[in-house]
Amino acid sequence: MPKPSSTLLSRRGLLAAGGALGLVATLTACGGGDTAKDGAGDKGGASAGAWSFKDDLGKEATAKSTPKNVVAYTGTAAALYDYGVQVKGVFGPTKLADGKPDPMAGSMDISKVEILGNVYDEFNVEKYAALRPDLLATNTWDGSYWYVPEASKDKILKLAPAAAIGVGDKVSMDKALERTADLAKSLGADLNTRKSADAKARFDAASAKVREAVKANPGVKVLVGSGSDQMFYVSTPKTSADLKYFESLGVEFVTPEQDKLDPQGFFESLSWENAGKYKADVILLDNRTQALQPEALKAKPTWNELPAVKAGQVAPRVTEPIYSYEKCAQLLEDLAKTIQNAKKLG
Repeated sequence: MPKPSSTLLSRRGLLAAGGALGLVATLTACGGGDTAKDGAGDKGGASAGAWSFKDDLGKEATAKSTPKNVVAYTGTAAALYDYGVQVKGVFGPTKLADGKPDPMAGSMDISKVEILGNVYDEFNVEKYAALRPDLLATNTWDGSYWYVPEASKDKILKLAPAAAIGVGDKVSMDKALERTADLAKSLGADLNTRKSADAKARFDAASAKVREAVKANPGVKVLVGSGSDQMFYVSTPKTSADLKYFESLGVEFVTPEQDKLDPQGFFESLSWENAGKYKADVILLDNRTQALQPEALKAKPTWNELPAVKAGQVAPRVTEPIYSYEKCAQLLEDLAKTIQNAKKLG
């Protein structure tokens, strides 16, 4: 599971999204309780009548018509944008300190969306209500709505139907891509365009490139890591959609000890004194803005001593992929080059 920071997992639910004066009146105005009586199957936005979508939490989101005022987690919104679905508002890493788009925003023009929260546990409920949302869309790693604060979750989920796409445990990247495309289609996206076909073909070709790279350079051991000031986190490939898919293509990952994983089973936490516990030829390093990047990690002596660091075999890992075929194809192409060019370090 991605770590918004080294401490926030244990703080989930402690911070509310701010005041909600007048929220009850707004709930009524938004019509969040309206549902379709018959919601069997996912109905495309191009068709008239009731809309429904069964999400990866097993819950069915319904509405009297195709949602138009969609609010989404930034990464989910970026994927929908690649399919031609424009959201009204976003929550999650969207804007950097210098005003530029966060990588999680993908190709979106962030000046055209209302930012309800830019960091973990930040969600302005009043602004959300003012958008008169028809649907809240996000991902799910662990059975919860990703980046929806626990403390204000009940208020938020009363305002509009919600749909979550699985990207964690028991889900592979190909499935997450398929389900995100399903959601986009239900919201009116045309998946039969040349652009969509080309993106899918590029993804398939990129997958083949990874397989070929592994066969041409077998035995390369890859460690997936994330750095904070106090800890170095080593992820297991078993519980993230991207890593599960990479593994299915033949990539050999360093797997942390099962009994050392965090309670949710996503990663092992190592003190910096023990950062060299696992040997690897390549390190895929968490590229999110809240994680330490290579320049900052130079201050950690044990980081500098890791064989992969010494060999210059550290590549960025897009820890939270944007689940469109276009964006994931690029990830696979980069991974193929990393494997192809890696030297085994012994």
